[in-house]
Amino acid sequence: MRSTAFLSLLPLLLPLIGSCSREQVKADTIIRGGTVYDGTGGEPVVADIALRGDSILAIGQLGDSYKGAREIDATGLAVSPGFINVISWAQDALIADGRSQSDLRQGVTLEVMGEGESMGPLNEKMKQEKLERQGDIRYDIEWSTLGQFLEYLERRGVSTNVASFLGAATPRVNVIGYENRPPTPDELERMKEITARAMAEGALGVASALIYMPGSYSTTEELTALASVSAQYGGIYISHIRSEGNRFLEALDEFLEIARRSGARSEIYHFKAAGQVNWDKLEQAIAKVEAARAEGLPVTADIYPYTAAETGLYAVMPTWVQEGGFEAWVERLQDPKVRERLRREMNEPGEGWENFFYLAGAENIKLVGLKNDSLKALTGMSLAEVAARNGTNPAETSMDLVLRDGSRVSAVFFLMSEEQVRRKISLSWVCIGSDAESSAPEGVFLKASAHPRAYGTFARVLGKYVREEKIISLAEAVHRMSGLPATTLRLERRGFLKPGYFADIVVFDPQTISDRSTYEQPMQYATGVKHVLVNGTPVIRDGEHTGAKPGRFVRGPGYKG
Repeated sequence: MRSTAFLSLLPLLLPLIGSCSREQVKADTIIRGGTVYDGTGGEPVVADIALRGDSILAIGQLGDSYKGAREIDATGLAVSPGFINVISWAQDALIADGRSQSDLRQGVTLEVMGEGESMGPLNEKMKQEKLERQGDIRYDIEWSTLGQFLEYLERRGVSTNVASFLGAATPRVNVIGYENRPPTPDELERMKEITARAMAEGALGVASALIYMPGSYSTTEELTALASVSAQYGGIYISHIRSEGNRFLEALDEFLEIARRSGARSEIYHFKAAGQVNWDKLEQAIAKVEAARAEGLPVTADIYPYTAAETGLYAVMPTWVQEGGFEAWVERLQDPKVRERLRREMNEPGEGWENFFYLAGAENIKLVGLKNDSLKALTGMSLAEVAARNGTNPAETSMDLVLRDGSRVSAVFFLMSEEQVRRKISLSWVCIGSDAESSAPEGVFLKASAHPRAYGTFARVLGKYVREEKIISLAEAVHRMSGLPATTLRLERRGFLKPGYFADIVVFDPQTISDRSTYEQPMQYATGVKHVLVNGTPVIRDGEHTGAKPGRFVRGPGYKG
């Protein structure tokens, strides 16, 4: 097998080879004449890229010395590494439709899942709970461990590559269940053993989501212990920190403490100050992160380029009412005394929990996902509008929706400012993730709405913030969506355009790439992506899906096959 070093020198040697032989180097695909952004953030060059099998064979002025079985004319177009969606919720969607259309049509070639909870390891009780909580997308659970789930996706066929963190709540539920208490020493050891097995199977690290039950029950000591195991396997600790609102800075301090004590490379999920009352905290938070980085702490963050979040209505209620799991939550919501207490606490800032009801306001909470057919007509309405229609107050309305729908009810929460989105995009240590499923405007996906970030995140960065507003350069944006996350996650041979690297490649028009998805009409594909290849196989050709599903399970640095 040719070495990577030899492959990189091959274009320079070709004139000498040509003087001795007329034989052409054969490639499966050659992308000709594109402006190549290699993922490093450096200046682009006009070059050809030859691919053989699943990898990049050569990059340079290849001319007639290389012959491709298929050739792509990329003249006037940008050619970059495939984008890495560092926070994806594509797991259920990929089971329903492995084509991953809304992300793939933006250039995403790797979906990274697992925030807070992951699809394994699951014990029998957890499998049953997951079956009962399924919404529009229904499926049998044919796996137990996290590695088995990702292998299951690969066998079914997916167009993008797939990877996952171990959700920090998953070992907790395996060992403790949904109780609000710290683990005993023995229980913590069992949780660490579960973490070690997941890392050896290929998990990228440990991911916590600390505003949600049961993740919110985790102590700093527990999280540090799990993050330390991740670090031993070369993985990272990534966190939706305990507060993005009223206790944002205190939550950031806890995150940095875990990073220091565990020794893990660490990343902050969807870095933001939530609620207008907290917007002035963003600059203080940036200063804290940059001070930590200056002292040598390997800390990064990711964002989605929108002013609204999406989560369930569990984010409008304190976590004490949810202790014990969904069924316990539903039972409490039927108790008049509990409901009275909830009405009071939901209309207060929130002591010890992140109160999205208070931070957003009912008029800024838009329903996007209900599973009960009798309630689907409410999709797209605000919580305030539904309350007015029902003649109830918004707090009671949210309780009734959870009860009637038998679900957590997905909603969009308008919490951030556009000015601060721009500020975060300007930061060199911030990468991009959608925090959404990978959907399609067809089939089962039409039974619910979506946040526009599911269809527009990566195209929005390239169109709005690079081309139109010029906040960062195109080369820097490509780096933030490919090379930076690949380096942070220690992905082998991915994230850059280099000979010997996997051929995950996007060809797009930098003059036309745009997001079209809106809050009113979210299910609209982005435009401007011409071609996408995953592991050397074309999955988007001339803007249309080819039907190919060459995606693979991308394993983390601790994998022990």
